[in-house]
Amino acid sequence: MKIIKTVRDMQDFSESLRLRGKRIAFVPTMGYLHNGHLELMKEGKKLADCLITSIYVNPTQFGPDEDLDKYPRDFEGDERLSRNVGVDVIFYPANSQMYPENYHTYVTVENITDNLCGLSRPCFFRGVTTICAKLFNIVKPHVTIFGRKDFQQLVVIKRMVTDLNMDIEVVGMPTVREPDGLAMSSRNAYLKEDERESALSLSRSLKYAAELYERGERDAGVIIKEVKDFIEKHPGTRIDYAKICDVETMKDVERLDGRSVLALAVWVGTPRLIDNYVFGENK
Repeated sequence: MKIIKTVRDMQDFSESLRLRGKRIAFVPTMGYLHNGHLELMKEGKKLADCLITSIYVNPTQFGPDEDLDKYPRDFEGDERLSRNVGVDVIFYPANSQMYPENYHTYVTVENITDNLCGLSRPCFFRGVTTICAKLFNIVKPHVTIFGRKDFQQLVVIKRMVTDLNMDIEVVGMPTVREPDGLAMSSRNAYLKEDERESALSLSRSLKYAAELYERGERDAGVIIKEVKDFIEKHPGTRIDYAKICDVETMKDVERLDGRSVLALAVWVGTPRLIDNYVFGENK
């Protein structure tokens, strides 16, 4: 497994693969890898000749009061896990490589970023789309793999790739959960032992919402109220949002007549956790 730290070296390596007719799969991460990341990487191994992952905590997607400095980091552990799952290359750039002096260019996807995380974290999606566009230009993948836990992010990346005519296939993979149902996240490391039960209110409320849907409930307001009431019964929870949105526009819906996503963002103590469930999908 190679570790590449400069933009030029990464571009040259990827270009050499392409010239030899090799297919590249890419999994962008911010490190502190868990099984959710590893499942994306395993899928990448199936889809291409060379699997590249990036480990880079992107500063432009953090707000001034967010956890950039405290975001968990463990490159040695990430390197070991990546090697074990068959990653061929880790792209591990410094900030000076990604945002050199006098950097002024950003990528913005409009409308679908106006709701959910776009409301509560105003700079988040501009940072995500900017760094992903840069990474796509550097790594030059044929296919990139994202998790559906960050559902709005997946929709935004697909929209950017389509709108900017990027020749990249975007694959979304199901949320990977811990045995008790908690969606895997690097921020789970922030949870205190006595907060675990409250953190499980997210996945359990989604299961409850799915049961309401299966029983015929189609009023979004009714389902949202039930979900909020369920979560708020758990100590230490504070809801950022609980909304049901169209899966393409990310606009709120009043009735669940087609495919729609119930998206949650909830503070449990210090960490802000997200999860979602898509109604109307064939299981």
